[in-house]
Amino acid sequence: MKTLFITGGAGFIGSEAVHQALERGWRVVNIDKLTYSGNLASLEDIADNPHYSLLQADIADPSAMQAAFATHKPDSVLHLAAETHVDRSIDSPAPFIKSNIVGTFVLLEACRNFLKSIKAEEEKVKNFRFVHISTDEVFGDLATSSGRFSEKTPYAPSSPYSASKASSDHLVRAWHRTYGLPTMITNCSNNYGPRQFPEKLIPLTLIHALSGETLPVYGQGQQIRDWLYVGDHVRALFLVLERGRIGETYTIGGFGEKRNIDVVRTLCELLNTLSPQKPQGVSDYKDLIRFVTDRPGHDVRYAIDPTKICEELGWKPLENFDSGLRKTVEWYLNHEQWWRSILDGTYHGERLGTSV
Repeated sequence: MKTLFITGGAGFIGSEAVHQALERGWRVVNIDKLTYSGNLASLEDIADNPHYSLLQADIADPSAMQAAFATHKPDSVLHLAAETHVDRSIDSPAPFIKSNIVGTFVLLEACRNFLKSIKAEEEKVKNFRFVHISTDEVFGDLATSSGRFSEKTPYAPSSPYSASKASSDHLVRAWHRTYGLPTMITNCSNNYGPRQFPEKLIPLTLIHALSGETLPVYGQGQQIRDWLYVGDHVRALFLVLERGRIGETYTIGGFGEKRNIDVVRTLCELLNTLSPQKPQGVSDYKDLIRFVTDRPGHDVRYAIDPTKICEELGWKPLENFDSGLRKTVEWYLNHEQWWRSILDGTYHGERLGTSV
C-alpha cells in the first residue's frame, strides 16, 4: 500500500481529499497544524481507519517536516495546507506569508532531501509526485471580459492571499526546473460543498439565513465566480496525481459562472424549499439580504478554461451548480452539530489528544 501525505487534511478540500484517497486505496498521513479552519469533526467517520493517521504539525517547521518524511516515507504529496481567506489576508497578511510561502518552501526542501536520501530506491523515486494545489486568484481579475483563465494566463494577484499563493506556485516551478523535483500545479476556481468553514460565501450565507441573521453581500453582488463542487475538484486532483505530466500545470473549473448576488438568491430559494420552518419574523430568506461596503481591491470576475485537464486526463465535473448546491444545502441541514460547534467554539476541544 502506497503512502500519501495530504497537507491540510482537516480543512475543507483536504478532508474531501482524505476521504477519496482512502477510497482509492492509499495509506494517508494527514499533516495539519489544526488552526482555526482545521476541524477533526470532518474526519470523524474515518478516524479509526487503520490506513489513516494524523500528524499535527506546522508545514513551516523544517525539523517536523524532515522527521515526517523520514518516519513515514511517502510515495507522493498532495499539498493543500494554506491560509485561504482573502478578508483575513487583508487584515493580517503575515500568517499567509508564513504558511503559504515559507511552508511551501519547507515542504519542497523536505521532499528534495527525502528523495536524495532514498536515491537507491529507484522505483520509489521515479514514481514520486508532489502536487501543489493553488487558486485561480493568482491570475488576478478578468473584469467583465469574455475570456477565461488558462494555464498560459500571466500572474497578476490582487490580494495578500493571492500574492502568497502566486509566490508558492513560483517556488514549486523553480524547484522542478532547478532540482528536478517531480512537481505539478493545479489552479482551481471557487470550491463549495460539505465541510466548508463558515467564513466563505455559501456556508456563511446558509448559516446566517438559518439563524435569521442578515446576509451580507459585498457591493451590489455583481462579482462573478466560477463555482466548482469540492468532490469534482478532488477527483481532478487524483487524476493529476496519478496520470498528470511532471512539470505541468492544470486549471480546474466547474463551468459554473455566477454573480455573487445570484448565488445568494439561489441559496435562499433552496432554503425556502428545504428548510421552510424559518426563524421568527422571516417569511422569505431573501429578505435578509443586505449590501455592504465592498472589499478593498475586490476582483470582478474569475472564470477557468479547463480544456487541458478535460482533454488530457478525461476529467469533467459530475455536478452542475444547481445539483451541487442542493447537495451542499442538504449536507448542512443534516449536519447542524458540525457547524454549530464551530459557532460556539467547542470544536476546538476535539483537537486534544489526537496527534500520532
